[in-house]
Amino acid sequence: MKRKSLIALALVSLVAMSVQAQVKVGIITGATGPGASLGIPYKNTFTVLPKTLGGEAVQYIIMDDGTDPTNAVKHARKLISEDKVDLIIGSSSVPAATSITDIASELKTPQIALSPVGPAASKNPWVFTIPQPAAIMMGAVADHMKANNVKNVAYIGFSDAWGDLVLNGLKTHAEAAGIKIVAEERYGRNDTSVAGQILKILSTNPDAVVVGGSGTPGALPHVTLAERGYKGKVYHNHGVINKDFLRVGGKNIEGGFAPTGPVMVAEQLPDSNPTKKASLEFTKAYEGAFGAGTRNAFAAYSYDAYLLANSAVAEAAKKAKTGTPEFRQALRDALERTKNVNGTHAVYNMTTTDHAGVDSRARVLVVIENGDWKLVK
Repeated sequence: MKRKSLIALALVSLVAMSVQAQVKVGIITGATGPGASLGIPYKNTFTVLPKTLGGEAVQYIIMDDGTDPTNAVKHARKLISEDKVDLIIGSSSVPAATSITDIASELKTPQIALSPVGPAASKNPWVFTIPQPAAIMMGAVADHMKANNVKNVAYIGFSDAWGDLVLNGLKTHAEAAGIKIVAEERYGRNDTSVAGQILKILSTNPDAVVVGGSGTPGALPHVTLAERGYKGKVYHNHGVINKDFLRVGGKNIEGGFAPTGPVMVAEQLPDSNPTKKASLEFTKAYEGAFGAGTRNAFAAYSYDAYLLANSAVAEAAKKAKTGTPEFRQALRDALERTKNVNGTHAVYNMTTTDHAGVDSRARVLVVIENGDWKLVK
């Protein structure tokens, strides 16, 4: 009887050890709600990743916040306090991702945000961001406008943090490029009409219009401009780079420009581009699971989050056991020391003062031609 008890105890210990050796990662995306066209591909990537992370077995716990910051906070707290995750990845909208940052700081758990966070949150030592800062991306827009003799521009964007980030990114470059912003209009993610705002914009006779939306709601201003006969250039941002945006906009958004990570035109890049290899590997894995032509920038952000976590977990596992505060601290420190991780969107180099870690190699400008994205050379 005693021998059986010892065997049972040994088996329990082995099970406990195997569970303990597992890295737990909490994934939060807005797979429903107004940001679903982004949240779904963000989520999909985690179904095609390897079963290990940094050489350790990994468990991804995926939750849907419905594109609602309140839900994102609840999920983050549960994942950390109850599920004991080592890392949070998410969320897929700026308001939701930003709301999680306070929980990451409070509970000392590293967060890799899948959308840019606001200036205050970006100073949080526990938060790292994958998407390119709006200022870097809008620099490509300003360069193109200047080269095409655009002197004045009107802006219409979401009435939330994403709209603020895109507008501020534009303002960072406009004056130096000799471009005057003649109108600033806003709209809600769930709005079905922006007719009033577009009439105000048209009254200023702008050379170009910049749209600060994302996902399928980002198409609404451009469609409305086309319906009103606007012939000037229309620029978007990296928050619209997916097939659903193209489908919803249809012919009305032909000729529109947007900055994006190199992954969306990987085949058009020279072999010397440091992001090309990872981009093609991601495309093969993602389209192998979801079909030809399903590649999108948002799924690729999740892939880059995996690449960063893979590198950092391998380093952190040398210093502490998974599932412990010491491991979470070591993981945070390893993320901050990220150097030359070649992703699909960028080459990532983190520092103590820069938790985005990207430069101009993280952007290209594309134009919509025949319902697809084409590299502007």
